[in-house]
Amino acid sequence: MHDDDILAVVDPRGPRRIIGISMLLALGGLVLYLAFVQPPANLLWQAFLIGMGLVSLWFAYRMQEATTRKLFLTETALTDSDGAVLARVEDIVAVHRGAFAIKPSNGFTLTLKNPAPREWQPGLWWRLGRRVAVGGVTPGSQARPMADIIAVMIARREGKA
Repeated sequence: MHDDDILAVVDPRGPRRIIGISMLLALGGLVLYLAFVQPPANLLWQAFLIGMGLVSLWFAYRMQEATTRKLFLTETALTDSDGAVLARVEDIVAVHRGAFAIKPSNGFTLTLKNPAPREWQPGLWWRLGRRVAVGGVTPGSQARPMADIIAVMIARREGKA
């Protein structure tokens, strides 16, 4: 992929990434602290707290890994820097980015023609069936223009622009 082929980039580096990872680490640490320093009377509740603490720490690790990637929009596809194709432009039916749309923070949701395999990169994007969502710890100043470009590409393809 050449730089001149790229129409928009979303790079999740910055304060939102640090805050998101830090909050998950803090949650995991606090829940584990609670489980061991003031354990509940019932052993099942203590196991639940330990499990939740470990899951929170795992999510922090996954978010740290996922948010080292960038997202690239080209004329043909929305991909990440590891080469994963989130969606092909020809398969995108609609972009949802309004205030009342069900979407991640500072992001947008795409509706696809056909279902795609499930995948999740915490804080960056997820795909479930015919939905692809971009956002979380992404900067809105980069995600909004990407969503707008995709909307223009859809309108152009359907002859509305």
